[in-house]
Amino acid sequence: FKPCFHRGGRSKLQVGRLEFAEVLRSRGVYQKADIFMKMDGMDDDTTVFTTLKSFKSFISQPERSHHLAETSIAKGDLQKQYIQRIELEGAAEKIHSKTNLLQMAQEKNQMELSHKRARIELEKAAHISARDFEREVDRNQGLLTCIKKLEEREADTEKLLNEEAEMNKTLKKNIEALNKKLEEKDSKISNANETLCALRDEIRELNHKIKNQEMQLATQATENEGLQEQVQLQHKKYLEASQKYQSLQTSECLNSENELKIKELERRLALQEQDSVIVRNMRTELARLPDAERELKRLREENSYLRETKENSSLLKEEAEGLRRKVERLEKIKEDMVNLELEKEKLAMKLQAWENLSQTTGLNIRKPEDLSREIIQIQQREIGLKQQNSSITSSARALEKSRTQLQNELLQLRTRGLEEQKKREQQDALVRRLQKRVLLLTKERDGMRAILESYDNELAASEYSPQLTRRVREAEDLLQKAQAHNSEMEVQVSKAQEEAGSYKLQAQTAEMELDVLKKQAADADNSSFVVGEEVSSLRQKIEELEADRSRLEEQNNVLEMRLERHNLQGDYDPVKTKVIHFRMNPTSLAKQERQDEAEKLREECQLLRERIRTLQAGGAVATEEGTFNLPPSQEVLDLRRQMESAELKNQRLKEVFQKKIQEFRTVCYVLTGYQIDITTENQYRLTSVYAEHMEDSLLFKHTQTEEGGWRLFDRGRAAPARHVDEGRLAALRQQPPAQLRRPARRRAPRLLSHDERRHFKNPSLSHL
Repeated sequence: FKPCFHRGGRSKLQVGRLEFAEVLRSRGVYQKADIFMKMDGMDDDTTVFTTLKSFKSFISQPERSHHLAETSIAKGDLQKQYIQRIELEGAAEKIHSKTNLLQMAQEKNQMELSHKRARIELEKAAHISARDFEREVDRNQGLLTCIKKLEEREADTEKLLNEEAEMNKTLKKNIEALNKKLEEKDSKISNANETLCALRDEIRELNHKIKNQEMQLATQATENEGLQEQVQLQHKKYLEASQKYQSLQTSECLNSENELKIKELERRLALQEQDSVIVRNMRTELARLPDAERELKRLREENSYLRETKENSSLLKEEAEGLRRKVERLEKIKEDMVNLELEKEKLAMKLQAWENLSQTTGLNIRKPEDLSREIIQIQQREIGLKQQNSSITSSARALEKSRTQLQNELLQLRTRGLEEQKKREQQDALVRRLQKRVLLLTKERDGMRAILESYDNELAASEYSPQLTRRVREAEDLLQKAQAHNSEMEVQVSKAQEEAGSYKLQAQTAEMELDVLKKQAADADNSSFVVGEEVSSLRQKIEELEADRSRLEEQNNVLEMRLERHNLQGDYDPVKTKVIHFRMNPTSLAKQERQDEAEKLREECQLLRERIRTLQAGGAVATEEGTFNLPPSQEVLDLRRQMESAELKNQRLKEVFQKKIQEFRTVCYVLTGYQIDITTENQYRLTSVYAEHMEDSLLFKHTQTEEGGWRLFDRGRAAPARHVDEGRLAALRQQPPAQLRRPARRRAPRLLSHDERRHFKNPSLSHL
């Protein structure tokens, strides 16, 4: 028995078992039939063969019983045999009817079960196929919606790309305008920087001149102060001499008063040695009065001569300074003239080169305006080429984007094709399964028909014909339904194949479009490469022309700056310019004030001369004229007291200052750990608290220069390796000109901190 499945899931083996069980029941062997039905669930073939052997042995049993009956009939009575046969026939009929009923009920139950199973399976298959069909329909709709969305996205992206291309064009134009403005601003800034540099140079020169003038004024002020101090000293000496001279005259007239005054003078001389020294000097001077008068006359003459010579020398100096400045200006003018002539020759050469350039290049370039016009034309061409390049690049980008989009779509279509191919394979497998099932069903139908025909041949046609016809009809209906389902599935498979073919066509068209786009992109790249080479060559020419223009502009600016510098220095063309002097000019006012002060000093000197002359003339006629009133002695005493109080104040200030300095030195010594000593003027020695030797110190000197700085000297006998790093000392000493400027000035604290650490590392200070 080969297993052959049908829709209800039963095999021919099971059907054969049922047939054997029905035959056994028809012959009255119910126990064997039940055993055989219980074996329906078994799948082992050995049990089937054993049942077949037992069935054959059972079939051979009626023949034996028939032979025994014949022997018994021959031996027993005929009446008993007849009665027994009647009873047996009645029992056989009852058994046969019961078996028929049971068989029909079992067949009915089996048919119902098989119908139910077939219906459930058909419903499941129909539900699965409907669900698959719905899924495919949904997928197709989803694919259509995705395609529509992609088309809409393509349209939107094309619009956005067009808008972005327009925006890029406008932005490039704006950027070019901004670049031009920036270039103009840069040129203006460079010109302003050059003017600023020139102005800074002039300011430095003016500051230098002002400093020189201030130094001259300071020297003149110091000279004036020295002269004023000399005049005051002479005036004081003159007053003291006049007082002493009057005291001497009065002492000759009044001896008693002279003695008292001499005692007072001696007492005062004891208190103040300076007064006694002055009096003695004055006595000697009175003794030498005629010589002093001669020397005074000679000195007056010399002073007058020196004043005149000084005035003449100052005037001559001013004239010489003015002439020197004029000479310097003339020399500068000559140098500038020479430079201008050289520049003129260079410009003539350049002009000739420009003229030759117009001949060599074939362009009408004779002036910078022509060059600027050519540059503008080239820039316009470059702008056009840039616009073309931008349009080409934008189109290339759009093509690249479309290519990428098409590649993505191609990938999507390929994935969809693969999915559809998988679905088609699945459907092919499904079709194969269905074909196998159809073959199985046809075989099962043939088997059923053979079984039914065997039943028809064995059984009476009148008893089982309606049931068999009904079962045949049901089986045919099932077969028709299966064939309809198979046809539907074949239609779906053909539709899926058609869709797959359409997708393949779409993919092929997309590939063709992509190839066309690739060719267009390659052509665009070649054209853009050619345009790029042309643009690069034009850019090089433009850069060369711009470099020439910038160089000429720089030369023009330099010449203008030189002319402005000459104008600022005071050089001007008297034909074109006219100098106007203000009345309230600060320099004229300062000169006027200086002249007024000089006149006042001259008047004071004249008055002093007159007084000296009167004193000289009043030596013999003092009692007669009395024109010169001497100050009283009380005022002299007040002045001396004021001087003494001022000296006391100065002394106290010195003591307080010394005390504060000492406190400051002790605080520095305690807090910083360095003792600062002033060896000489502007020279300081720093000694550490933890130094083992007095020579272990640092010596600095403050240089009085304009920049200001500190100079480090060598330390006597202290070794550099013992105290400070020799490299640091060399770095500090090698500052030009041996001054510690800002970067080096910061090294001094580091050097001191290094010295402190070196002292702390000393083993003798480990207890600290």
